[in-house]
Amino acid sequence: MAGLRAAIELASAGDVLVLAKDSLHESSSEYAQGGIAAALSDDDEVSLHEQDTLKAGDGLCDPAAVHTLVAEGPHAIEELIAWGAEFDRDGSKLLFAREGAHSRSRVLHAHGDSTGREISRTLYHKATSLPNVAIRSFSAITDLLSDGESVHGAMAFEEHSGRHMRIGARAVLLATGGLGRVYRATTNPDVATGDGVAMAYRAGAEISDIEFVQFHPTALHVEGAPSFLLSEALRGEGAVLLNGAGERFMVAYHPMAELAPRDVVSRGIVAELRRTGEPHVYLDLSRREPGFVAKRFPRIYETCRRYGVDLERQAAPVLPAVHYAMGGVRTDLYGRATLNRLFAAGEAACTGVHGANRLASNSLLEGIVYGARAGMAMRELSGTAPGRPLPPGALAAPAVSEACLRELTWNHCGIVRSGPELSLAIQRLDGFALQPAAPPSRALYELRNLHTVAQLIARCALARQESRGGHFRSDFPQPEPEFQFHSSIHKDRPNVSFR
Repeated sequence: MAGLRAAIELASAGDVLVLAKDSLHESSSEYAQGGIAAALSDDDEVSLHEQDTLKAGDGLCDPAAVHTLVAEGPHAIEELIAWGAEFDRDGSKLLFAREGAHSRSRVLHAHGDSTGREISRTLYHKATSLPNVAIRSFSAITDLLSDGESVHGAMAFEEHSGRHMRIGARAVLLATGGLGRVYRATTNPDVATGDGVAMAYRAGAEISDIEFVQFHPTALHVEGAPSFLLSEALRGEGAVLLNGAGERFMVAYHPMAELAPRDVVSRGIVAELRRTGEPHVYLDLSRREPGFVAKRFPRIYETCRRYGVDLERQAAPVLPAVHYAMGGVRTDLYGRATLNRLFAAGEAACTGVHGANRLASNSLLEGIVYGARAGMAMRELSGTAPGRPLPPGALAAPAVSEACLRELTWNHCGIVRSGPELSLAIQRLDGFALQPAAPPSRALYELRNLHTVAQLIARCALARQESRGGHFRSDFPQPEPEFQFHSSIHKDRPNVSFR
């Protein structure tokens, strides 16, 4: 979403090339179920959306970034509607739902649980209608062309031909999405390998708040099935969490029970599983009237049925899974990274909007609002960057399997962390020797990026000696005032800093 929205904004300024390493439709945007939040309903206000976002961020949101998001959100939605987006309605009125940690019903959905797909469709048709926008799929960006101060373009790799391409550009936007595949269980698609964060870090850009990883509490846990997301909206519509004895347990962990922030619900599930020794808990919406789930959540309902779970009649076995990265490439309010002519938007960026914990349904809005703002800033650049870019080095991949790497991060950098576990993760990650990779492949480029991002998460999580939002340390279980700052990591600085 962020990349397409930026491309639309840039189309009047020159030739725009949108590159995707897989099909353009294979992205977290495409699978987003929960909805998009904006203060558009009669009983809502921008200030209330702002307050809810700041509260969810657990003291680490950038107030200016949050205000920009919520203030520009209503116009962004109206623009999507003008371009053909079909959000769910009650007659002629937009239909707003309430989700966890929202004080008002402000979340728009499309086709029940296919909001991301509908917005992506709208942006794709708008972008491809513009003569200056070209879209190229199955071309993986492997490195940025940078002289350490400015970015001059990027290197692309076509796996089907084994060919590398040097692409010069007056500006580059990273809209590469998330990093969920760094972990064993994730709701993200396979393409979410943290590529933008890893490439930006290697090129010399600052990475911020990367330790804040949001685990979605309810991913389907059925043998042979992917960690399919069971949306927050299910709990908003009355779904409850039960243990193996059929007891509702979240009331013992938080006053808001199932509607508590995602990190709280995830830790509640982990605590309950440790207490009972069971393999999973259950999400139950069977108390709703017949036909409700199939109509309100058609995609979720059909996917669960495919794996033998009828949500109309039975509870679904669920476990937490990695869902969203609050941190990423540090940017300003116009998507500018700390390297000249490099921009980032969407989940690859750290705008400061989400702080330590993202409020549900703000991510789609962030991609739209900040994708547009990045496009505005990129439009102002002219000519080429001064200086000469340094050629990227040969591909060197870590001597470890992807499965081993993902298991390591899950066990040592997961929902509940500790200093000794994080130190062990860093030791093991640093101990994986980098070996020249020939012939190169997309899988090896992705493995290199996964390894880099895992190191960044572990180092920043060890440095943050507190618990806040999506980062929980069992040895430092409380938030600490001296850590109410953004983490910062840079390849030329040996230690993590806080700003």
